[in-house]
Amino acid sequence: MFCRKRHGVMNVSADEYPVPPPVVGRGAVFVEHRLKIPQVSESAYIAPTAVLAGDVTIGPHSRVLFGAVITAEGGPVEIGRNCVVMENAVIRGVPSHVTRVGDDVLVGPHAHLTGCVIEGGSRIATGAMVFNGARIEMGAEVEFNAVVYVNTVVPAGAAVPMGWFAGGQPAELVAPGDWDRIRAIMGPLDYPGTVFGVGASDAGSLMSDVARRYARGLALHHQDHILPDERHMPSHEDLH
Repeated sequence: MFCRKRHGVMNVSADEYPVPPPVVGRGAVFVEHRLKIPQVSESAYIAPTAVLAGDVTIGPHSRVLFGAVITAEGGPVEIGRNCVVMENAVIRGVPSHVTRVGDDVLVGPHAHLTGCVIEGGSRIATGAMVFNGARIEMGAEVEFNAVVYVNTVVPAGAAVPMGWFAGGQPAELVAPGDWDRIRAIMGPLDYPGTVFGVGASDAGSLMSDVARRYARGLALHHQDHILPDERHMPSHEDLH
């Protein structure tokens, strides 16, 4: 192997020193889980200390900041374009409900999204929680520490106030101190069946069994592989 020198500049051919392939999310933790690896657009930013596990897709120009965790626990997670997932937020995929965040969504620090759909153009503020089977329609917002319960639909353009509870289809908004009304709404929405697959009357007596089954499912993490930075390849759509 040799290289040519012309006018004081060393000329090196692409065959001799090929350009290294692009890498996304240097320093972040990318985990192969259930034989799936994260797919991230080359234009996205994934911060060091963020964790992406399994069948996770991050769209163009989206940003996942420090300490955020996006994990596909038996169901995929799809993040659209121009989204920001801020510090220590958790987005979790589950087997029975789609987890999808549409375009132009801001997910605040310490927010938790599980098995839900955020259609797009929304802000999910700091500490907010959106549960399994919920849908936040286009442009709706969930304020600080608000809760969107299972199987709830927040209509387009609506806002769940700070610390309030939203439940139903469409969502009824209830102030945090109105526990009687909150409990009345919760019952028909079936949290035990939606999240754990058990009847409401059995949830208390079966919780030990539920915990054991959940632990067995999470044991699949024993087979995970942490991908080195050089395997953080851009998503296939970026390579065409």
